Amino acid sequence: MGREIGSTQYTRSERTHYRRELRRNLDLFETFLDTAEFRTEGTIGVELEMNLAVESGDGDPMAPALLADEVIPAIDDPDFVHELGRFNVEANLPVTHPRGSGLRDLEQQLHERIEKADATARRHGARVVPVGHLPTLTSEMFQDDSWRSPGARYEALENTVMEARGEEIHLRISGEGRGLDVEFDSIGPEAACTSMQLHLQVSPEQFADVWNAAQAIAGPQAALGANSPFLFGRRLWHENRIPAFTQALDTRPPEYATQGVRPRVWFGERWITSMFDLFEENVRLFPALIPESRTMAEEPLLAESASPRLHELMLHNGTVWRWNRPIYDPGEDMPHLRLENRLLPAGPSAIDMAANAAFLYGILESLVKERRPLWSRMSFEQAAEHFELCARWGLEARITWPRLGKVRVADLLVEHLIPQAMQGLRDLGTDEDVIERYESVLLGRARSGRNGARWQIDTVTSLELRGASRQDALARMTAMYIEGVHSGRPVHEWPMPARGQADV
Repeated sequence: MGREIGSTQYTRSERTHYRRELRRNLDLFETFLDTAEFRTEGTIGVELEMNLAVESGDGDPMAPALLADEVIPAIDDPDFVHELGRFNVEANLPVTHPRGSGLRDLEQQLHERIEKADATARRHGARVVPVGHLPTLTSEMFQDDSWRSPGARYEALENTVMEARGEEIHLRISGEGRGLDVEFDSIGPEAACTSMQLHLQVSPEQFADVWNAAQAIAGPQAALGANSPFLFGRRLWHENRIPAFTQALDTRPPEYATQGVRPRVWFGERWITSMFDLFEENVRLFPALIPESRTMAEEPLLAESASPRLHELMLHNGTVWRWNRPIYDPGEDMPHLRLENRLLPAGPSAIDMAANAAFLYGILESLVKERRPLWSRMSFEQAAEHFELCARWGLEARITWPRLGKVRVADLLVEHLIPQAMQGLRDLGTDEDVIERYESVLLGRARSGRNGARWQIDTVTSLELRGASRQDALARMTAMYIEGVHSGRPVHEWPMPARGQADV
């Protein structure tokens, strides 16, 4: 959840003032980035967004439960906060480090937060589902504002996105049959996209290399962690969050898209040489969505660390949804910079998510140390193409990789990238038993081809072959998914219903 704001409407003079302050922030940040001392401990952090689904009572089983207003206060833990939808819950995990047993501790923390939230949700007739898209979600839920969480920030975001676009949001995603083709008079579909966001503290000198590496590896990372194959009852991409999130927050009318105006959910268009490149692009290319100035927010100029808060620049950065986003944090005693990796879906289980984190942190550590960097051997356009192909086809995607040519992404992961990531963890000082634990999960998933998306697709197919309707199959699959989450086993080991024999 981003910071709260005080208004949902802004005057022309307020927007003009915000623009001037945004430019001043950018100039100050450029100087500060070159001269200040930053904390560079390489720490990691996680934000996990989850869904609430009806367990029993009135309504369809496993349908979205608009109960966040009741469940979050009942959890009574400041680490749990609202997200955009009233069927969403966000959990923030403590900062840790990939060295030693840090990743194993991360897995335990993920498990504990899922269990804690689920226990509370059950007392309200619901279950917690860590998944990229809640499979039972229907488009009808977004016909009014009841889906949206309270708060001026969310109302202002919806108002400004819809006003900038000037017409309804149109989701077009290819898939089974004619795919998905539906319009919404709100940004509701954005609330359908729940993620696991991975943070990595980075020094100013190393940030460009880390961001470039994260962009270069985004395709295989998306394929390995895909967990969002169903949206509004349709089987579409293996990782539907990618096109759904992109289109749900697209402020451009079709004519602007045709003219080449960049979307606000953005992969980017070039390799960078400094973190400043990304903030400069934000200011140069994207108008303000929420132009609330520092004085309007009554926020002090400096943090306790005496670092500039850069309110306008940070607020603007939060409304440009890069899949790998730069973060500046003034800190309490010293400022620091982070990479926020946003492309992974939530789920499936705690061990799966910890393994996904292990892969990212390990592969980034390895890639930035290569003598000839990966991004120097791959065009940015290729990286963007890989990202789309892997989101569409998951582990079945075929991409062109430097020195290897055309390769199935599952084979690329098994033979090259997963071993390379594990070596990166060794270089970081991760305990060997922790490396072996997550290497086993990642290799098992890639070799079997069964990530979360594949398990969902195969399970629904099996249930439909036994006579279930799509709606019933999705509900029953979601119930089985919840059992898998609480089993503690990785998704490639989860059971599925046998095919062929119809239910009586």
